[in-house]
Amino acid sequence: MSETYDVAVVGAGPAGLAAAVTAAEQGLRVVLVDAGRQPGGQFWRHPDESVPSTDESRGQHQWRRFTGLRDRLRALESRGSVTRIAGHQVWFLEPVAGAGAYALHLTPTVASEKTPGVPALVTAVRLVLCPGGYDRQLPIPGWDLPGVMAAGGVQALLKGHRSLAGKRAVVAGTGPFLFPVAAGLAEAGAKVVAVCEAGSPAGWARTPGGAVAVPSKALEAFEYAAVFARHRIPLRTRTVITRISGADRVESVRLGRLDSGGRLTGLARADLEVDLVATGWGFTPSMELVTALGAATRVDVDQSLVAVVDAWQRTDVDRVWVAGEATGVGGALLAVAEGELAGFAVGRDAGRPVPDGGTRRLQRVIRRGRAFARAMHRAHPIPAGWRDWLEPETTLCRCEEVTVGEVCAARDTLGATDARTVKLLARPGMGWCQGRVCGFAAAALAVPPGRDLTAADLAPMSRRTLAAPISLADLAGDDHG
Repeated sequence: MSETYDVAVVGAGPAGLAAAVTAAEQGLRVVLVDAGRQPGGQFWRHPDESVPSTDESRGQHQWRRFTGLRDRLRALESRGSVTRIAGHQVWFLEPVAGAGAYALHLTPTVASEKTPGVPALVTAVRLVLCPGGYDRQLPIPGWDLPGVMAAGGVQALLKGHRSLAGKRAVVAGTGPFLFPVAAGLAEAGAKVVAVCEAGSPAGWARTPGGAVAVPSKALEAFEYAAVFARHRIPLRTRTVITRISGADRVESVRLGRLDSGGRLTGLARADLEVDLVATGWGFTPSMELVTALGAATRVDVDQSLVAVVDAWQRTDVDRVWVAGEATGVGGALLAVAEGELAGFAVGRDAGRPVPDGGTRRLQRVIRRGRAFARAMHRAHPIPAGWRDWLEPETTLCRCEEVTVGEVCAARDTLGATDARTVKLLARPGMGWCQGRVCGFAAAALAVPPGRDLTAADLAPMSRRTLAAPISLADLAGDDHG
């Protein structure tokens, strides 16, 4: 067995960075495991730091906050307070019997890039899980054509590689994330022919208190408005893509109009000619490690499965904390505050003195951040009529080539009454991505029409025995016990 750390932090995005440096600065020995080669996560993804660049902050928000956390992390690494294991994923978590610790089984993010000296197994007394999230997707006829990408994937290419995924783009879905993606494409030289937002600005009026809970968000909105005006990007509200067409790749999209209840009311007169479709319907938290430990979960305002935590980010599993998107999607500012609070919480658990004033301030920031997140989710819900543009032949699970019709047949003809049974009968979510792309839509189609999703409905698409791909040779080896 390898040495046992005081704390293991999984994920080096906003929450994980804040948790790791805060815990280490209290004198705890921290191991930070991250799938990325450099810290920052998806939000602060940036070009390779080993290559000289004069514009690494281009397109970034809160960059000074990141560089501050990164500098603190580097200083702690140099002192030996933090051991950072980059380019590795946790594929399995388990308590060590009788040791009062947890074992984290690791595998390289890229199987062929094993790093000498990196152990296959690390142990820690306490866990802070900050796994982040990924784009939530809804199926659209034709969305399996080349040229259709998740909005986050488009932005990852821009931020990490300064690469354009297309020259003539439409960005569609719902939520504020559409705006930085469209702005980034336009600033990089693409023609953004439209941003199609399924919601309406009027939706923010439903929760005015939450809308103003984080004033800095309004400043970001004005910045994006300026970019839209400068590049003449059309914003079409209550508008969705109902079909994507093309021979060998994307050539055009058809748009539909929604009423105030989120139902289709008609189609646009003409299709838009594009070579890139970027779609996003909010985010889905990465819950593999949370559910692997059996932590309690709930359904959030945006219909995501999230971890249940207390006022200190603690779960109901002994010595396990969760911070960031896995407690509810709310953005980087909220994630940093939750990560910092979790760092103080593990220090308190280890008997370290924590600043009462500082922790109370963080809890206030978190309450305001959560209020803003609730307002955001209510202003940008999944349209009630999203099933209206589907056809029986529409691909739902692109990995296993399962259609919407096959999933509905499992529910209506074969008698499946829950997502798990639909998954067993029709195989959605059983391919390479393990339901990360189709999971939400498959779970929603599996339940009887009109019934709200529950945690039990979403869990089968989020729970995975192996949280990351691992080769059979590694699985059969001696390193993992």
